[in-house]
Order: sequence, then structure tokens, then C-alpha cells
Amino acid sequence: MKRYLFSTILVALAVMPLMAQVAKSFKVNISDDGEAWMQVYMPKNPTGRAIVDCPGGGYSGLAMDHEGYDWVPYFTERGITFAVLKYRMPKGDRTIPMGDAQAAVKMMRDSADVWKVNPNDVGIMGFSAGGHLASTVATHSPLASRPNFQILFYPVISMQENETHKGSWSNFLGKDKNDEKLCKEFSNYTQIRRHETPPAIILMSQDDFLVPTLTNGILYYSAMTKVGVACTMHIYPIAGHGWGYRESFPYHYNMLNDLSTWLSMLDAPKKDAVKVACIGNSITDGHGIRVVDADSYPAQLQKILGNGYYVRNYGVSGRTMLNNGNRPYMKEKAWKEAQEFNPDVVVIKLGTNDSKPLNWDAHSKEFAADMQQMIDALNALPSKPKIYLCTPIAGNHQAGNQPDNQCRDNIIREEVIPQILKVAKKNKLEVIDLYPVVNLDNKDMQRDMLHPTEAGAKKIAKAVAEVISKK
Repeated sequence: MKRYLFSTILVALAVMPLMAQVAKSFKVNISDDGEAWMQVYMPKNPTGRAIVDCPGGGYSGLAMDHEGYDWVPYFTERGITFAVLKYRMPKGDRTIPMGDAQAAVKMMRDSADVWKVNPNDVGIMGFSAGGHLASTVATHSPLASRPNFQILFYPVISMQENETHKGSWSNFLGKDKNDEKLCKEFSNYTQIRRHETPPAIILMSQDDFLVPTLTNGILYYSAMTKVGVACTMHIYPIAGHGWGYRESFPYHYNMLNDLSTWLSMLDAPKKDAVKVACIGNSITDGHGIRVVDADSYPAQLQKILGNGYYVRNYGVSGRTMLNNGNRPYMKEKAWKEAQEFNPDVVVIKLGTNDSKPLNWDAHSKEFAADMQQMIDALNALPSKPKIYLCTPIAGNHQAGNQPDNQCRDNIIREEVIPQILKVAKKNKLEVIDLYPVVNLDNKDMQRDMLHPTEAGAKKIAKAVAEVISKK
């Protein structure tokens, strides 16, 4: 009896720190069969941030403790709602774990009011194969189930047999494991998309021979960096694979400090932030700017406006307003996503590429009608956004190897801008005049004299912010 009582006391003492900062904990089903579920831990002092955790296990089982429940105190004492996901194994059908993880992220957002969560600050975390699942959700999901950030511990990233953890590869792809197209599609370093893939932190060991660092985490970091998506990487010298929250990991407290610092620097818009969609071409996209997530004009607009606004970049390089142009914007995925965002404010900056001879000389009479089509589609959104039309910036436009593919400043000034003003007047829309904002004789422009530098992008951001933040 005494031994039983002593054991009970020990268990109670062990549980007390776990629940110290937990206001409420509950289990919710993810799948109808009850096989997929998540245990949600709501903190006593919620900040609004939330994380869905995907433990690892090679897509054959789950390490629910040191890659799951053991993390509860760390996150809840920081005011972060934490959910440990028990996802189903693929057993030859990769859509099963993918669907579970996507549903978990969406449920976290859909339950934002009840669970005291900011739907604009929902992240995903994953370990090993769970890291592959987390990065798959981050790179393959529609906006509603795509996380705002990703935390990846020694992640499986590649699905190429000679690069990956073979158990994860075989279990995830099943009978399709030798399908080259699918192997590439789910090697998530090939799926990074600027303005779509959320920022990430990657934590791993140099001596991880189970999931090779070079062909997994480092490839993901390199791909993120290449397209300008914010990514942080920490590689610890020793400890191999699978350490999770174990204090036996020699760099346990270094790792916690690295993660805490990253989380503290991760900004998020407020729950009820004004949503701003920036639609445009390469100047909006941030072409030539090294870290577009930080220094493109929409990124700098976010900094200026603060977390009362939620700015998303929907710029796509080389695109035209003209539907019969060589690269029509309204045929791009970004246009569809901009509408799915259901923005409160839309800033449209197109027209530079329309000035090219192959576009304007053949289709100039269609420009106003195509712009009207875009405006009508935006006006039909449930949010009924306030729309601003921007004039293109000035430039010594000589981009393109062929004369027929060169932007023309005189056409922009004398023909494109007058049409924009005419459409704005017809629709009673405010125009943001960016033509004179960026200087051509200083550090505002890149060498091509077409795209702004970080300094030039900041001037554009200031001009846009001044208009849309007016009371």
C-alpha cells in the first residue's frame, strides 16, 4: 500500500509541471473513424500563437512523448496553444497523413475564437518523418490549411531514394516509390514558392546518418534562401537523430534558446488585422532583391503599417494586365490565391510589361477592359475590398534581349498611365501615383534600371502606406 501511494505521488509530481501553465486540455477527432486526433493544450495566458505538432516515426509509428507531449510545458509557458497530432499512417496512401495534418491546421484556425487563437499565427512543427509531413503541408496546401510558419527538427525532406530515409520514403510513397515525378513532387525542397511557402527554422545534427543533413535539411534551407523565403538553420555537432526534447541531447538548452529567440522574432498580424493583397509584376514580386520576405515593397509595407495590417505579396514577375499579353496575370495561381485571401484592401500595380511592343502594339485597346475585369472580380468578393490602382514606376526600361520584349517608358507615361487614370475615374477608385517615387540617378534602382533596389522598394512602400492608412 505504501509503495502504491509513493508511486502515485511521484506520478502526480511529474504531471504538475506539465499542467502548470495549461488552462485546459482536450482531445478532438480529426478523422471520422477517430483514428486521427489531436490533444490540444490551451495556455493560461494565451498570446494567440498556436502550433500543430507532428511527431516522427518513419511513417510507420509515432514518437508521441519526446517529440510530442514532452514539449507541452515549453510552449504553454510561452502562451502558445500546442496540439500534438496523432496522424494516421499512409499504408500506401500518402493522402491520409497529409489530409490529417491539413485538417488539423484548418481546425486550429476555424476554432480560433473558442481556443483563443490568432488565425494569422498558426504554425506547424515536425520531427523526422513528421518534419516531412510538416514541410509537405507547408509547401503543398491551399491557403486555408497552409501554416504561417514551420519548425522542422532533423526533417526528412527528400523522397529520392539515395537522399532520404528509406523507411519514410517507402512508407509514404508505397507502390509509387519509384515514380520519378512523385519522388520529385514530394521532395519538398523542389516545392518552395516565394510568397507562398511560410518561414521556417530547421534544427538538426551534423552527424545524423539516419536522415542525412546534407540531402535533407540543408537542401530545404538552400531552396528557401534561393527564392528569398526567410529561413533559419541550426546544426549541432553531435547527437545523431531523434533527440526531440530529451535533456540527454548535449545541446538541449542551446537548442531551446535558439528556438525561443526565433519565435520571439517571428512577427504576426493581429487576429482582426486589415488584409492587404498586393497584386503586380516583378516590381511587386521583388525581383533582384535577395530576401523578398523582408525587403520587397509589400514586405516593407507590412513593417510600416504594423501588425494591425496583414500584407500578402501576390506579385508575379513578367506578368501583364492584358489577358492577351505574353504572360497574363489573371491566368496565374497568384490571382486565384489573392481572391481566396478575401482581402479588405487591394493594391494593383500592373502595366510595365504591357508596354512591351509584343503586348501593347497588338492589344492596347484591350487594356482598360481587362483591368475592368480584374476590378469586377475583386468587387464580387465577400470582403468588398477597397481597391487602389497604382501607376507604374519610371525607369530607363531596356530589359529584355529582343527589342520586341523591352518595356518602354514613353508608352507607360503617355498611354498606359492615362488608361489607368480613366479606369480609376470610371470606378471612383483612388490612384497611387508611383511614377515619380523612385529616382533613376541614385541607389533606388538596380543595374537594369527597371527594378527597384531595397531602398527603392522602401520608397514605394512608404507611398502606398501613406495612402491606404489614411483615416
